[in-house]
Order: sequence, then C-alpha cells, then structure tokens
Amino acid sequence: MNEPLVLPFPPPDGVELKKAYSNLYLSANGTEADKKRIGNPANLPRPWDPASCTNPTLRRELWTWLEEFVIWFNHEYVWDHNAGMIPACWPQHPHLVHEIAVLADQRRRAGIDPISSALEEWHRFGIPGFLERLKTRTKNSCDEHHTPWPAEARNTRSESREITGGRSQLFEHDIAALRPPDPAPSTKAPALHLVRLEGGGLVDPVTGETFCGGQGPHQTPS
Repeated sequence: MNEPLVLPFPPPDGVELKKAYSNLYLSANGTEADKKRIGNPANLPRPWDPASCTNPTLRRELWTWLEEFVIWFNHEYVWDHNAGMIPACWPQHPHLVHEIAVLADQRRRAGIDPISSALEEWHRFGIPGFLERLKTRTKNSCDEHHTPWPAEARNTRSESREITGGRSQLFEHDIAALRPPDPAPSTKAPALHLVRLEGGGLVDPVTGETFCGGQGPHQTPS
C-alpha cells in the first residue's frame, strides 16, 4: 500500500470555526461596513485561546481540529517518543491545551503565508520551544497512562478561603499605601458670612453675633 511521504497539515474545518477566523481577518482588514457589522474585535472568539470560544458548536469544532492537529504533529514531527510526544491525555492538561492551541494556530498562519519565513520560524522556534516545555512540565509521567495532577493539593491550599483572604489583605494594604494622607484639621477661623441690618450694623446669621460700627461683636438679644 503506497502512502505519501508527508501528510498534509489539517486545516481548521467547520462552519463556526471558519467564521471565527474570517471575522478576525475582517476586523483588521475588512471594509468599514465589515468592521461595523463585526463590532468590537476584542469580543471576538480566538481559536488560539480556547476559553474565548464560548459558542458550543465552535468549541466542538475547535476540539475536533486540535485533536486532528495533535495526531498529525505526533506523526510528522516526533521520531523518538523520549524527545517529546504529545500524550494521549492532553485534554486533561490545561497547560497543554493552551500551548497546543497556539502551536496549531501558528502553523495554520505560517502555512498560508506566500513565503516560507513564518514556517521556518515555526520549525526553528515554535516546535523546539514547545517540546522543551512539554518535557519540563510533564516529563514522562503520561507515557503509559494519565497521571493525576501532582500540584493539585498545593493548588487547592492556594485557593482556600484562608489563603486567598490573606492575599486580599495584602492587596488592600498596598492600595491604602497609595492614598494621600488625610489633610490636617485647619485652625484658621472660618470666614464670616454677615448680613447687614437696617440700622447699618452686621449680624452673623449662624451665631447671632452683631457687629456695630467696626466695634467688637455683640450678642443679639434672644
């Protein structure tokens, strides 16, 4: 049975996945009408960031594509499994999901460039960097079967109410240190707002004190 020497890169497929990429392209390169229809580009789903793809159909198409990419990558780029093979349990490792989504998108983008520079950079930097992080983070823990998260107990403690409360207090203390100090109470007497009487004198409507002909204040009779 004859087989091709290399297998083609699996492009992103599916109506919603193609639409997501199309909207991202038009948000940067489309007409003003396109940009107005699409709205704020910050709200667009980005396939290289799976958490941003909240549409269920889009999310399913994204998982299908990433699964195809992992199978293709392991077949085309991994000769020695000790050098780094994406484990079968990759969906159970959030750090791998994030990395694989970016790796797949960068390969997609490099493949549609009219020149080979982006693909050469993917080979030179993208793959080696990913494989090195893969070996560092997972080692050979999942070669035969999935290994539970070693850091789970420590992460649970880090997210406990006691620990998060302590961090919140530190944050509040830091914010309080940035506030300007309260101004010192003023010892200067408040300005008087006097009302002129019919006889020519003045009266302080708050205290009832009267001022006559430039002399000192006098208390008005009650």
